Amino acid sequence: MLPNTLQLLDIMAKLRHPETGCAWDLKQDFASLIPYLIEEAYEVIDAIERDNIDDLRSELGDLLLQVVFHARLAEEQQLFNFDDVAGEISEKLIRRHPHVFAGVTFDNDEQRQQAWEQAKAIERQAKTPATLVTSILDDIPSSLPALMQCEKILTRVARHGFDWPTIEPVFDKIQEEIEEVRDAMTRGEQTHIEEEIGDLLLVVVNLARHLNVNAEWALKQSNKKFSKRF
Repeated sequence: MLPNTLQLLDIMAKLRHPETGCAWDLKQDFASLIPYLIEEAYEVIDAIERDNIDDLRSELGDLLLQVVFHARLAEEQQLFNFDDVAGEISEKLIRRHPHVFAGVTFDNDEQRQQAWEQAKAIERQAKTPATLVTSILDDIPSSLPALMQCEKILTRVARHGFDWPTIEPVFDKIQEEIEEVRDAMTRGEQTHIEEEIGDLLLVVVNLARHLNVNAEWALKQSNKKFSKRF
């Protein structure tokens, strides 16, 4: 490993030393670190959006610390270590890029994407025995932000043929969902209103997907634009 990487791992080990380590670090576990992991990821994004390279370098370091911290916790429990983490992602990258590492040739981006998805499908099967798989959506994290989760769900089912062939029916479906929201509002049924609003949002995310727009990113940009104008 590079000297700085070894130093960081050594620092983390000392912070977690049961006798001479930091009291705060010693109290942490996988679950308690979740808020910090999420926060650091968003701070990296913020640095990128502000095009601040110095902050980006610093925030990437903070995010890397979270990876090192989790790896250290796992190593203490004899589960895995940082080198195992690096090794697994290296193997995955090589496996998913046969056109770079195995001499495979793709004629177009569609073939390359199909190979990528096939590799991911094989990985999913390896992780979960077929007898335990109840849905092609099983491995989509429930902890994702709702818009991101929705996009992943719709993309996954579309690859299995559950999709409109053109974009026009999506617009029609949006109008249908708006009318259902209006009807629920007229009835004054709050639970039904919430359900219909959710259905409307799902179809809008599907519209974004058909237009190659990331719904999470689009809404974030609109939030910024609205705040600036306000």
